[in-house]
Amino acid sequence: MNAILKYLKTHGEQADTEIAAAIGVSLANVRIQLAELAAKGEVMACHSTRYEKGKKIEGIKCRLAGYIPPAAPGRKSKSQLKLS
Repeated sequence: MNAILKYLKTHGEQADTEIAAAIGVSLANVRIQLAELAAKGEVMACHSTRYEKGKKIEGIKCRLAGYIPPAAPGRKSKSQLKLS
């Protein structure tokens, strides 16, 4: 489970298939671990359906709960400067 949390912190929101391929764990095992992490409140998960070349693909999209990534470096837009 620590590998999943570390991967999500590094890469942001990801699908279960992407996580399984990246950390080298079976998709079924990743889904079990994501369910446990969601029950603990450590990740936010939602079911997603997408279509690739007319084929329906169902999966789980997830991200860390309560984690706000740092702002990107560089110039900010004028609208962001007015808000701060």
